[in-house]
Amino acid sequence: MNFIIFFILGLTIGSFLNVVIYRLRTFDTIMGRSHCPHCKGQIHWYDNVPLLSFILLGAKCRDCEGKISWQYPLVEFFTGVIFALTSFYFFNPFDVMSFWETGFYLIIFSLLMVLLVYDWLYMEVPILIFWIILFVIAINISIVSYLEIKNGVDIFSSSLIVSLIGGFVSWILFFSLVFFSKEKWMGWGDVYIGFLAGLILGWPNILLGLLLSFTIGAVYSIIIILLKKVNMKTQIPFVPFLVLGIFFTIFLIEEFPNILQYIMITN
Repeated sequence: MNFIIFFILGLTIGSFLNVVIYRLRTFDTIMGRSHCPHCKGQIHWYDNVPLLSFILLGAKCRDCEGKISWQYPLVEFFTGVIFALTSFYFFNPFDVMSFWETGFYLIIFSLLMVLLVYDWLYMEVPILIFWIILFVIAINISIVSYLEIKNGVDIFSSSLIVSLIGGFVSWILFFSLVFFSKEKWMGWGDVYIGFLAGLILGWPNILLGLLLSFTIGAVYSIIIILLKKVNMKTQIPFVPFLVLGIFFTIFLIEEFPNILQYIMITN
């Protein structure tokens, strides 16, 4: 039951994230009614139901019949899936601390979804979203580390140190790639989001996150090159693959707690 509730909540949040992505680009306020990007007419409430409205309207605006981008239902659907998975792995209605952990991940995942789509569309990292994510992470690390130390956990084993090491390792990697390639391999936006990835995943989980990110990015690049969609000189945004790496790492580690040790041993 929780799975379904969180999925529906994710659909609704995904619809809101689409508004955020669009208005970040146009510098509009996120408040106010949604409107068609073609005719600028306000969208009726019954045409603004996540997923369902897109299907019933045939991917067109009711008034001007302008095409509605597939971005909207895809963001809604995958946000719903991520919310449902978060509830499955982290939410326990009988554990008060799970409410905090679930809330943290839902906020972080939502903001990361904005980064993924925005960078994919415009090859830019909205710095406002970066600072918001950093603020949320800082609050969470501070509270969790305080509770850990209060309960007898050594400070060097606390979430604070684990996160800082992960962030530093990831930052060094991306900074080196950008600096030595003179921004040919990576951009500075990747350095910022790489740092966030390290803070979120911590050490040594960031190693799995980076492995997955680069693997997904490499596979995608090879496929579109073979399909002759791009050539070797075409720029491809990396933040989407980094965000996917974060998502997969968090859920994989929850499903297979020893996956990182297994990978390290087999290699």
